[in-house]
Amino acid sequence: MTNARMTNDGFLEEIPYDDCLQLLRVLPVGRISVVVDTHPVVLPINYRLVETSGRAWIAIRTRAGSVIDRAPTNAAFEIDGIESAERQGWSVLVRGTLHHVDPEAADFREHFDPHPWLGDELDSWMLIEPFSITGRRLYGAEPDWAYVPHAYL
Repeated sequence: MTNARMTNDGFLEEIPYDDCLQLLRVLPVGRISVVVDTHPVVLPINYRLVETSGRAWIAIRTRAGSVIDRAPTNAAFEIDGIESAERQGWSVLVRGTLHHVDPEAADFREHFDPHPWLGDELDSWMLIEPFSITGRRLYGAEPDWAYVPHAYL
């Protein structure tokens, strides 16, 4: 197993870059993290992976004047999946800079709308330009006791 790190009887495994992009293509909701008044804030948000010319960005829409709209440029974005019964999970982390975008430029609105669940009232369009896209899978240790719930299901 390459790029794996053992933790007790479980282990972490690096998710290759292309697999991180594939996971980012699938889910409609992630979490953005920005700093507000010197403290981190993490918020759920609809997004869409934008891929052009061999580059990838995270497109989001928010309300004008919102915490995200006013945030400084440093941002992080995360998606994950958890299988509690199997004690497994994965996470993809995008770190980068947050930029405002004109939705009319280069047909951005037509091709890269993240289709927010709150609808068209979200009129501030933004991109996270990544400097890092990484991921990892967690395979948890087996429980110390004999009862394993999924064995009886």
